[in-house]
Amino acid sequence: MQQPTPSPEIRHCDVLVIGGGPAGSTVAPLLAEKGHQVVVLEKAHHPRFHIGESLLPANLPLLEKMDVADEVRAIGMYKPGAEFVSPWHDHAQVFQFADAWDKSMPHAYQVKRAAFDEILIRNAEKKGATVVEGCRATAVEFLPDDTVLVKSVLDDGREVHWHARFLADASGRDTFLANRLRSKQRNPRHTSAAVYGHYANVRRTEGPTEGNITVFWFDHGWFWFIPLMDGVTSVGMVTWPYFMKTRGKRNLQQFLADGIAQCPALAERMRGATLVNDVEATGNFSYTSEHNHGRNYVLLGDAFTFIDPVFSSGVMLAMNSGVVAADAIDTCLREPQKARAALKRFDRLMRHGPAEFSWFIYRVTNPIMRDLLMHPRNTLRMQEALLSVLAGDIYGKTPIWRSVRAFKLVYYVANLLQPRRAFMAWKKRRFNIQPVDGAMLHHA
Repeated sequence: MQQPTPSPEIRHCDVLVIGGGPAGSTVAPLLAEKGHQVVVLEKAHHPRFHIGESLLPANLPLLEKMDVADEVRAIGMYKPGAEFVSPWHDHAQVFQFADAWDKSMPHAYQVKRAAFDEILIRNAEKKGATVVEGCRATAVEFLPDDTVLVKSVLDDGREVHWHARFLADASGRDTFLANRLRSKQRNPRHTSAAVYGHYANVRRTEGPTEGNITVFWFDHGWFWFIPLMDGVTSVGMVTWPYFMKTRGKRNLQQFLADGIAQCPALAERMRGATLVNDVEATGNFSYTSEHNHGRNYVLLGDAFTFIDPVFSSGVMLAMNSGVVAADAIDTCLREPQKARAALKRFDRLMRHGPAEFSWFIYRVTNPIMRDLLMHPRNTLRMQEALLSVLAGDIYGKTPIWRSVRAFKLVYYVANLLQPRRAFMAWKKRRFNIQPVDGAMLHHA
C-alpha cells in the first residue's frame, strides 16, 4: 500500500532571504542585528564555486561594516589597480586605485569566491540569522494579509513552506522572483556571454602589481585576467553572440583556448599554463527586471539586474544592495507608514549603480573610448573621477560627478570630431548586440 505523502512542514520568520551569496549574506546579518527573525535559504552547500572573483576598493568599507575585513584579507590577493591591454595600442595602461579622488581606499582584493562567500554566510549565522543550506525555493504566494508563503524542497526531498512578513530575493542569476513575476527582460543594449576557467603556471607581473586585474581587448570582446592566491589565475572570455555561435562542435576548453590564441598579449602570458578545473560558460549575461520591489519584497544584486563584468562591479553592487535593503526592510516592518518612502529610496539607489557602470560598459569596446582609457588625462580631475568609478566609489560623498560629466562630454565631442569612425563603431556595436539563435553555451 502506497504511503501517503507527508504534509509540508510550515515554518515562520520575519524575513525570508532566498540565496546565500554576497547580497543575501549581507542583508541577513544586518536585519538579524536589528532584532528580526531572519532565515536564509541556500540551494547549494558552502563552499561552492562561483565566478566574480575581483572585488573593488568600495567593498572594503562594506567588509568592515560586516566585521569580516580581517577574514577576507587573509584569503585575498592584494589588488592595487587595474591594467588595460589593447592590441590597437603599443602600451599597457595601468590605473592605480591610490590615484582616485578619495585616497582612503587604495586597494581591493582578488578572492576565490568559494572561500569569500563562505566567510559571509558563516558571518550571517554568527550574527543570528538561520541558514538552511541544500534548500531550493520552488514557488511563492503573496497572501491577502500582505505576508508571503514560499515553498521549498530540501536535499532529502522534504518540502518546507516558509511563512514570512517580508521576502528578500538574493537568488542571483537564478532570478527567482523576476522569473515568477515575468518581469525579467534581456538587456537590449548589451548581450554577451562568458567562457572561463582557472589556470596554474600563468605568467603574472612581478612585485606589488602582481594582484592587478588585467582586461585584454580582442576583436570579439575582452578577457579578464584575475590573479588569485595559491598561484591560480582566473581567465575568462566575454564575447558576443555571433562569436559564441562559431563554437560549433568544439568543447568549451578548446573554444576558450582558441579564443586566447586570438589575443597575442594574453596568449604570451598563458604559454605553459595548465587548466586546474573544468571550463564553464554562462550565456545571456546581461538582463534586468522591470521592478526591484513590491510592498513586501525586494530584489537584490543579480536577482534584479546583471551587467557585463568588465569593471568587477558585481559583488560590490550585491553587498551594497543588501545594506540598503536592510534599512528599507527594517523600516517597512517597524514603521509601515514610512514604507513607501523607504522603498522609493531603495529603488533609486538600486538603479543608480548599474546605470553609472552601464554607461561605460556599453562603450568600453568602442575604439574612441579605448583611446581615452589608454591615454588618460586628469584635466578637470577627470582621471581621478574615472578611477573613483572604477573603484566603485559611487554612493558616497566624493564629489566626482561634475568631472564624470566632463569626461562624458569629451567622449561625445571626440565622436563628433571623428564621424566616420564613430559611425563604424556604432554600426559594429549594433551587430554585436544582436541575439543569435543557438548562441547560448552550456557546460561541457
